Amino acid sequence: MKQSKRTPISLLVMSLIGLWLFVSAPAVSTEISISTDTDIFKLPSFGLDVSFVSGLAFAAQILGLLASGYFVLVRNHKTPRWVVILFAVALVFEILIGLFAGKTMTFTSLLQGSLALAVPLIFGSLAGVLSERVGVVNIAIEGQLLAGAFISALIASLSDNLFAGLIGAVIAGALVAWVLAVFAIKYVVDQIIVGVVLNVLVVGLTNFIFSTLMVSNLPFYNQPPRFDKILIPLLGQIPVLGPVLFNQTLIVYLMYLAVAVVYVALFKTRWGLRVRAVGEYPKAADTVGINVFRTRYVSVIIGGALAGLGGSFFTLGQVGAFGKEMTNGAGYIALAALIFGRWNPIYAAFAALLFGFAENLQYGLAIIGSSVPSEFLLMLPYALTVVAVAGLVGKVTGPAASGKAYIKS
Repeated sequence: MKQSKRTPISLLVMSLIGLWLFVSAPAVSTEISISTDTDIFKLPSFGLDVSFVSGLAFAAQILGLLASGYFVLVRNHKTPRWVVILFAVALVFEILIGLFAGKTMTFTSLLQGSLALAVPLIFGSLAGVLSERVGVVNIAIEGQLLAGAFISALIASLSDNLFAGLIGAVIAGALVAWVLAVFAIKYVVDQIIVGVVLNVLVVGLTNFIFSTLMVSNLPFYNQPPRFDKILIPLLGQIPVLGPVLFNQTLIVYLMYLAVAVVYVALFKTRWGLRVRAVGEYPKAADTVGINVFRTRYVSVIIGGALAGLGGSFFTLGQVGAFGKEMTNGAGYIALAALIFGRWNPIYAAFAALLFGFAENLQYGLAIIGSSVPSEFLLMLPYALTVVAVAGLVGKVTGPAASGKAYIKS
């Protein structure tokens, strides 16, 4: 079968960006700071010549482009994933060095912020994986995240109990997912329409209650406690990885656990086999005795509960208060991460980290007073989403029955 030329063409277009960055690279250096005060041993800061590093990165991109062309045009084979990863890392590094030209890049802080911004995206992408793997398109991730953020702030403020807020967030996300499941599975309503309506409904409800109830007494209704960071001894003191991965709040550690559990449950258990069977060919699954409706209900609701838990991170792990529409489109970015990750929990998590990194980059550049236009920084996460899904991923095929209602004959 003849392979699509989409990936080589996409890499060619992006290599033109790398060429422009290389040609316009200034003759200055970028200072890279790695270690933090809590590291067991300190790694020294070092400077990199922007023009020299840009040349090396551009050379790596050319190698990736040639490798992609060789596999597709000569061997009639799709571009290996490692080639795309090599190209992407080289281009991102070239962009970073150029953006921080003449300034100091605190690498560990950049990664810490990226993980923090990616946590809700990862929970949201897991919700999407569980829903679409069973055949239900979950556009309502945004509403589930927002409902979790709102309820967790309200309950934690009223009870002064963080764990009560977490439980409330899980229930809120599961409730939104249950409504989606009822209309999509029982009443066979178009799943995308139901998801969009639920997003609008949750936005309206939370805005109304916030304006009429919360603002009347903010300390009572909207001042929840926040989870403190938990430093894991020794692991948390490893340079770079320690502060990023092992000095986090409880919600982040739950996120690590959720990614592993969802992956094992989907691909290593009988339940996961049934879920994937229902998502691919529900009629055949029904024929062998699998309850299609129950499997869809359970999987969608579990996904909604995870999204609600992710929403609680906004209020209990990050901001410390609820704000109108504070999820700011995170649910839709989570959907992009889901597609970029090819409906695999681990790949989707890494895709969410990439989008979190792009969003955090705009904040970092704004803080150091970068000369890059603010409009470019604001569009960066969304531009990356379009490039990643349309260019790097190419044509992907989700579960065969995703978005299709099952009517038992």
